Amino acid sequence: MKDNQAKYPQLRFKGFTDPWVQRQVGDFLTESRIPGSNGAISKKLTVKLWGKGVIPKETVTDGSEATKYYVRKAGQFMYGKLDFLHAAFGIVPENLDGYESTLDSPAFDIANLNSTFLMDTVMRKSFYLYQGNIANGSRKAKRIHVDTFSDMPIDVPTLDEQDKIGYFFDQLDNLIAANQRKLDLLKEQKKGYLQKMFPKNGAKVPELRFAGFADAWEQRKVSELADRYDNLRVPITASERVAGETPYYGANGIQDYVEGFTHNGEFVLVAEDGANDLQNYPVQYVDGKVWVNNHAHVLQAKEERVDNKFLTNALKHTNIEPYLVGGGRAKLNADVMMKINFKVPTLPEQVQIGKFFDNLDHLITLHQRKLEKLQELKKGYLQKMFC
Repeated sequence: MKDNQAKYPQLRFKGFTDPWVQRQVGDFLTESRIPGSNGAISKKLTVKLWGKGVIPKETVTDGSEATKYYVRKAGQFMYGKLDFLHAAFGIVPENLDGYESTLDSPAFDIANLNSTFLMDTVMRKSFYLYQGNIANGSRKAKRIHVDTFSDMPIDVPTLDEQDKIGYFFDQLDNLIAANQRKLDLLKEQKKGYLQKMFPKNGAKVPELRFAGFADAWEQRKVSELADRYDNLRVPITASERVAGETPYYGANGIQDYVEGFTHNGEFVLVAEDGANDLQNYPVQYVDGKVWVNNHAHVLQAKEERVDNKFLTNALKHTNIEPYLVGGGRAKLNADVMMKINFKVPTLPEQVQIGKFFDNLDHLITLHQRKLEKLQELKKGYLQKMFC
C-alpha cells in the first residue's frame, strides 16, 4: 500500500518546492536477462559491498556447469541477493560493460530515475536494514528476491531535482574518493620506507638512509634498549570510567578518554593480546599522560641507547606473529617480547629516522581526519536531503 502523505526533505536546492512522492522500486527498474556465453566464462561480476560500482571476479568454467550467466551493461543497477542486508549495491561502470553474472547478482535497466540518486537512496540504512523484516531465509543468509525488491517503497522528487541531488553527491563522492586515494598512497609510501630504511634479513645497513651515516647497524634485544612499565597498568571497565581528557589505551589504540593517568612521558605501547591485525601488529607511540589497560605492554627507551620513535617503527617493521602464543586470542608474552631482537644504528641516526616517520604519521593522521570529516559531511547531507 502506498503512503500518499506529502513528504519534504529538510534541505533542498532552490527552486524545488513540490512534495516527494512514494513509488515502488519496480516503477523505475526492469530486470535485464541478456543470455551470456554460459560456457568458458572468464569475466564474472560480483557486487562490491558498501560502495558504488561492482568488482570483477575472474573465473573459468569447463562449460559443464548448470549455472546460467547473463550479460551486464554499463549503467545498470545491481544488487547481491544474499548480501542485501550488508548494502551490496552497485552501478556497472563503463570499464565492466559486457561482463557477466548469475541471477544471484541481478541487474536492472534504469528509467526515469537518476542512478546516483538511486544508489544514495538504497545505501541508506533506513532503506536496506528495514527490509530485513521481509527478507526470506535464515538470519545469516537472508535473500531479497527480485519481485520483493521491486515492490519496495522509494520516495522520489521530480527528475530535475533528482539530477541536482545526484550531481551534488557525485561531486562529494569524487572528493571522498580522491582523499581516500591520497591516504592509501601515503600508507603505501610509509610501508615502502619501512622496508627500505631498515636492514633486510642478513644485511647490516638499510637500502635507504640519511646522508652522513655509514656505520653498520648492530643487533640488539628489546631488553637492552627499553624498560618495561607494565606494573603501572590499570584496567577499568567502561561503566567505571570517569570521562576526561586522558586517552585510555587498549591493545589496538585509544578506546576512550578518562580522568587521571597511569603513565606520563614518552612510551611505546605494544599489544599484549586482542590485536586486530597480526600481520600489521599494533604498536603505538605516545607522549604525555595516558591511561593504559592490561591488554598493551608499556615500553620506554633507555636514555642514550635508543629513541622512542625509532623503537616504535623498528617494532612495526618486525614480524611479531612468530612470537605469539594462543589460538583465537593470540598473546605476546612479556618475557618473549623483551627477547625480540633487531638491528639498530647509532642514536643520531635513530633520531633522524624517528622524526621522519613521525612527520609521515602526522600527515597520514591529517588526511585520515579530513576523510572522516568528508564522510560525516556526506552522512549529514544524506539525512537532510532525503525524505
